[in-house]
Amino acid sequence: MIDNVSEVTMFTLSGFNEITNHRLILFAVTSLCYSVIWLVNMAVISTIIVDKSLHEPMYIFLCNLCINGLYGTAGFYPKFLSDLLSHSHVISYAGCFLQGFVIHSSLCADFSILALMAYDRYVAICRPLVYHTVMTKQRVCLSVFISWLIPHYMLFMSTISTLQTRLCGSHIPKLYCINGLIGKLACSASLANMVIAYFNYTFYFVHIVFIVCSYMHLLRKCATSRENKRKFMQTCMPHLFCLITVVVSALFDVLYMRLGTTLLSESLQNFMSIVFLLIPPVINPVMYGFNLSKIRNRIRTFICSKRV
Repeated sequence: MIDNVSEVTMFTLSGFNEITNHRLILFAVTSLCYSVIWLVNMAVISTIIVDKSLHEPMYIFLCNLCINGLYGTAGFYPKFLSDLLSHSHVISYAGCFLQGFVIHSSLCADFSILALMAYDRYVAICRPLVYHTVMTKQRVCLSVFISWLIPHYMLFMSTISTLQTRLCGSHIPKLYCINGLIGKLACSASLANMVIAYFNYTFYFVHIVFIVCSYMHLLRKCATSRENKRKFMQTCMPHLFCLITVVVSALFDVLYMRLGTTLLSESLQNFMSIVFLLIPPVINPVMYGFNLSKIRNRIRTFICSKRV
């Protein structure tokens, strides 16, 4: 009987092959990028937490979006920075699964939180008279909890399924670990892995469809009212831009998974694989947080008070 437990103890990350000659420059640029991610996200998070006037559903969802951005990037940047200063690019068996879980549960949570934000804007603009009845404190807290629980549960099941497979290799052709590439190292195809993967893709594709349908309805509603148009431009356009950024970034990673190893250079593969870890964590707080007048004015007041 074949033992179902993998004997692999370490994985090799081969995405560093073409960047070793520029690792010091990349280390400096990556450190700066990670610092900016922390700065802009913490600025929005701390502002929302400290200012009680911002304890409203829209801002609470935004706060969670920024927290999720820090959570996801924490799964990539520290390890990536240490690898840039190292001559051996390996990761432990447990560390590889943990990294894949953190990075992709964060990406899935992005879609869950963005779906909540779309629903919040739909109720605020299309049903303003019942907004405070629908978006109660208890419902907002429950919605936030579910938006974190479901993606983590789904990725947990995917990780457990991959852990059950016997691996016949330890070569990860990427800068970081993900379950999909670990699954490709299996000695035999796993039906459970494929079913879970396709279910996860379908589930979050439905999220995207829901958000798009919500905005189509919002556009029709806003076309008949100047006040609704103002609300849409102020609160919905930044959210729509954030959604487009996350979706396009995720598509880059999907294209990498499907085409990268055969049709593209390693440098382009590397870029495609980290787009969703590079652009959304910076763009989301800048475009959504700083574009909202309440947050922008609160941050401006804080900076001015420090100067005085």
